[in-house]
Amino acid sequence: MLDKPKGQKFTEEAKAIVLEHLSDEHFGVSELANAMYMSRSSLLRKCKKQTQLSASQFIRQIRLEEAMELLQDSDLTVSEVSYRVGFGSTSYFIKCFREHFGYPPGEVGNHSTEEEEGKKFPEIPFYKKYQWPIGIASIVLIAVLVYLLTPSSPTPNEPMKLEVEKSIAVLPFKNESSDSTNLYFVNGLMEASLGNLQKIEDLRVISRTSVEKYRNSDKNIAEIAAELDVNYIVEGSGQKVGDQVLLNIQLIDAITDTRVWGEQYTHQVVDIFALQNEVAKKIADAIEAKVTESELEQIDKKPTDNMVAYDYYLKAQEPFNRETIDGLLEAIPLFEKAIEEDPKFALVYADLAIAYYYLDLYKKEKQYTETINNYADKALLYDSKLTESLIAKALYYMHTGDYRLAVPHLEKALEYNPNASGVVNILSSIYSNALPNTGKYLEYALKGIQLDVADNNITQSYTYLHLSNALVQSGFTDEALFYIDKSLEINPDNPYAPYLKAYIRYAKNQDIKQTLNTLKRELRKDTTRLDILQEVAKLHYFQKEFDSAYHYYKPFNDIRKSQGLGIYPQEDIKIGYTYEKMGHQEEADSLITAYAEYCENDQSIYQPASMAVLYAYEGRYAEAIEQYEEFSTKNHFMYWMILFMTMDPVLDSLKSYPGYDAVIQKIEDRFWENHDRLEETLEEKGLL
Repeated sequence: MLDKPKGQKFTEEAKAIVLEHLSDEHFGVSELANAMYMSRSSLLRKCKKQTQLSASQFIRQIRLEEAMELLQDSDLTVSEVSYRVGFGSTSYFIKCFREHFGYPPGEVGNHSTEEEEGKKFPEIPFYKKYQWPIGIASIVLIAVLVYLLTPSSPTPNEPMKLEVEKSIAVLPFKNESSDSTNLYFVNGLMEASLGNLQKIEDLRVISRTSVEKYRNSDKNIAEIAAELDVNYIVEGSGQKVGDQVLLNIQLIDAITDTRVWGEQYTHQVVDIFALQNEVAKKIADAIEAKVTESELEQIDKKPTDNMVAYDYYLKAQEPFNRETIDGLLEAIPLFEKAIEEDPKFALVYADLAIAYYYLDLYKKEKQYTETINNYADKALLYDSKLTESLIAKALYYMHTGDYRLAVPHLEKALEYNPNASGVVNILSSIYSNALPNTGKYLEYALKGIQLDVADNNITQSYTYLHLSNALVQSGFTDEALFYIDKSLEINPDNPYAPYLKAYIRYAKNQDIKQTLNTLKRELRKDTTRLDILQEVAKLHYFQKEFDSAYHYYKPFNDIRKSQGLGIYPQEDIKIGYTYEKMGHQEEADSLITAYAEYCENDQSIYQPASMAVLYAYEGRYAEAIEQYEEFSTKNHFMYWMILFMTMDPVLDSLKSYPGYDAVIQKIEDRFWENHDRLEETLEEKGLL
């Protein structure tokens, strides 16, 4: 009898073990690895090779296949099936089932057995698989939502209210005052309603910048909801007549285009905060959102008791939100007048700190460091739980370069305001550059795209570029390719998307010649692109084509020196080694010295890997291996390290040294272990 192919034997054995532990929700990748007498990293590699799935995806796929059979062949409810196949959360089971089979488990009875026979383990296109958490807005999505979110016959035990249903956008309120100068006050009502809803973690609330483009839009509710990927829309209109505020507000179910709740209010201006708070609570109640005691406390909090001060604050918001130098300079005097009226107005102190931070942002010589710090401290003094107070202090630390001190303030801000898209975007940027951590970079990039829908195609293209970059750095190449294509589809003129796409394609096929040719085409479009110039040089360098590498490195290095640019210091050893190979030893020595200084000052997770290259160049092989051993303990480093690290010609003499192969394998295993854990974490959080 012929033996089964090794790949088939592996998958059958793994599947049998998973089925033995089917109802154990805690049976995961590590448990499967132990049961198969394999290391976790070996299981990950084997599973990826044999199934083209991560180990966690493979396990989940087996659970879902069994769930389909149970739903077809038994009278069990969806909730009962979810627990029998090892899902601790019914709502998460419904989400995974829908993504895998294309419809929710409650609809299984409407699909014939014959149809399903050919659909087990289907290849779900990425745009379907990730449309829910990432929020790809399209008219088609609304049709899908209507179909998927209205199950035909939910059972009493089946929790059909999914998290995605609690997504909401507050449109700009209409000013019905005869006096157009009252627009700022009506806008303030809208901002307050939005701000209060953003404090509720059980809701996904789209940012103010995302809805602003609909202020004078003639699009209908369904179109707006599709573009913003939300299920509920809040519309309002208001007017201020003397000391009276009249507000009409309604909550609309975008799927059915029906009003869920609506009221008309007439309040004295002095009662404006009570009105704003009541509106938020009524909306949350209508959506059946869970509101905690601490969230209620934040919603009920009044920013000030002084209505004159509040009026100055509202007048400052329009120029402040323009996010221009002129706008900030117009807003600051109004904020200062608000402080004169109420010296304990925390929100105004925070906005002043934020305004001065952005006035100083691109200046080489900082002017407002102490001003920012003083205003931020006063904001925290008068309200330490205010999101804006915490943002202000974080921006101060960013202003001084103390990013590690900024992070706790931003994380605390998200505790009080889980829908603060600005905070999410700042954290994403920090973990991309200042404190490199590919896992956190990706997590916040995914959160950001859920909350912030760009207001124009150019911005949206860069948003997708940003997400694509975060995905590929953590090894999610297929997903990265999808989003970089979206970036180019929206804006074909995005100058950075083709550059990134070239490397994403390399991550998939590792065809260095193809990557090099693509980058050279991009360089011909704009020969001043120093980023591409050094990348072209580096790809020649990796292939030991030193004359060609020198051809590109020399103009790059000459421009860098002539303009005093401190860019790409981590590349100096490659440039120096190329100069050495071409006989320019003096310049090579200068570059190697600069690289050594860079390594000494580098505080990132990449410092040991950089030092290892330096030691390899100097012939200090044992020390180079030690540095790689240290790097092998780091978490969430870029996929590019795995793809290109061993291609560096400087390491050629190190490769025969004892321990080299083992430590390189450790580094690779570490990356994929991090990748797998990150995938599971993001899935649990509903981001992937």
